[in-house]
Amino acid sequence: MRRMETLRTPDARFEHLTGFDHDPRYAYVPDGDGGTLRMAYVDAGPADAPVVLLLHGEPTWSYLYRHVIDVLTEAGLRSVAVDLVGFGRSDKPVEQTDHSFAAHVEWVRVLAFDVLGLEEVTLVGQDWGGLIGLRLVAEHPDRFARVVAANTGLPTGDFDMPEIWWQFRRAVESAEVLDIARLVESGCAKGLTGEDRAAYDAPFPDESFKAGPRVMPTLVPTRTDDPATEANRAAWEVLQRWEKPFVVAFSDGDPITGAMAPVLRKLVPGTEGREHPVIAGAGHFLQEDAGVELGQAVVDAVRVT
Repeated sequence: MRRMETLRTPDARFEHLTGFDHDPRYAYVPDGDGGTLRMAYVDAGPADAPVVLLLHGEPTWSYLYRHVIDVLTEAGLRSVAVDLVGFGRSDKPVEQTDHSFAAHVEWVRVLAFDVLGLEEVTLVGQDWGGLIGLRLVAEHPDRFARVVAANTGLPTGDFDMPEIWWQFRRAVESAEVLDIARLVESGCAKGLTGEDRAAYDAPFPDESFKAGPRVMPTLVPTRTDDPATEANRAAWEVLQRWEKPFVVAFSDGDPITGAMAPVLRKLVPGTEGREHPVIAGAGHFLQEDAGVELGQAVVDAVRVT
């Protein structure tokens, strides 16, 4: 029986990060194949403060949330920013077939609940961070106090994805060399500095480390017989009864997920009667373009509700 083969990015690749001086923490989770995976996360702020679970998307890592974390820490909140398996400082399965939607949900669940024991969580999910996070909210509603959805959704395959997303998927699938920093920058309205580009490239010394970024677009349900369709439909059944606070904090410039903002506001009862900030001048990765503004929206959500 084949065991999951993984790679681990050398620590030296992360030695010269700018504006992100948080020491990484590590936990081991079952890989689902008889072994374990080391997952990395940042835990910032008072240990007894209200906790905000920050989940990133494709192809970024917890570095994406550095400006948000600064705002939350200043407000006295606790931030737990996870590196998904295959990204950041977390272990990287070599084979794309080792990744699945269900596996990523389970890996984050084990870290957040079994290892860290998080309760009364405020979820902040963007891109894949929302796909994974909203599944967790629906499957473990007792663990969450509120949700801040930022440029994300929960596809079931019942509706087609926008053409720009298909273009992104085809580009990732066909690229001989996957330029991670370029992918991130293409989703930013304001571009990246050279230091930021280096930070997004840091987790991936060569192409063998990039199975996660390459496979994630193919795991988004785009047909009704997708392996994740039924679980995502079940999650929507819960979300359509979710009455705890649910804040939709989308940017004004994301062609990939922008259409999901009114859908979430219409279908999730917890959105009713709440402020839903539209973050101006930001693209898909609004944490890069407007991290302070997103951080303040999270602080406001925690304080108001």
